[in-house]
Amino acid sequence: MSASPVLWSLDARGGATVTLNRPEVNNAYDGALIAGVLAAIDDLSTKPVRVVVLKGNGKHFQAGADLKWINGVRPKSSEENEVASRATFEAVQRLNTLPVPTVALVQGGCFGGGTGVISACDVVIAADNALFSITEVRWGLTAAIIIPQLCDAIGVRQVRRYALTGERFGAEDARRIGLVHEVVPLADLESAGAKVVEQLLGNAPDAMAETKKLAMESSFGGMGVDDDAYKRLVHLHSAKRQTAEAAEGLASFAEKRAGRWGGKA
Repeated sequence: MSASPVLWSLDARGGATVTLNRPEVNNAYDGALIAGVLAAIDDLSTKPVRVVVLKGNGKHFQAGADLKWINGVRPKSSEENEVASRATFEAVQRLNTLPVPTVALVQGGCFGGGTGVISACDVVIAADNALFSITEVRWGLTAAIIIPQLCDAIGVRQVRRYALTGERFGAEDARRIGLVHEVVPLADLESAGAKVVEQLLGNAPDAMAETKKLAMESSFGGMGVDDDAYKRLVHLHSAKRQTAEAAEGLASFAEKRAGRWGGKA
């Protein structure tokens, strides 16, 4: 029996740890990992949680979508593709709107959807070996689900660069643009996270929840409560997956070659 794709634990102080657990594929997300994140949030919602730490098992935090899974979803009906995108949106948005503080600890690769996941967290600490990229356009896809969170984290101007170029950038650049708050040596990542958790546990929980809610009301990511915006993001995300451009992008990844794009001026 394979290990669960998402693990969680809770200590006596109310400190929860949620661990992405597909290290064999660099914690790339598929339907099972998405369901695991949602299940972990459901489970923890019944517990006396004060703070949530999000981690990735292995050398890398999260490598974005599992493109083998994407290729399996693509040929299915538009309704089934929307179901997959809806679940993806729900996982990111529920993390984004948790009433308790969230802390992401990032090591190694953090690509595609992984950048949206950390943008949905309140505090992000990166190891000095962390590497980032908003990769979707390289594969003929759009980052529709995570654009609101990215705009909150790094601003529209930086999203227009990094989500269009798909370029890779290191931890210090991520700190400079606001994607992460702090960069520490890899060996110090856990202790740096523990220090922030201690600070959060020392604060009044209801006051933090109210403060976070007020911040969310002023954010792009808070648009998840708007049903029309939610439906639009899900539709754009799923529909793009079924286009000829996405087929070419995913084929270029599988064949380890550059994409052969058409294009308009």
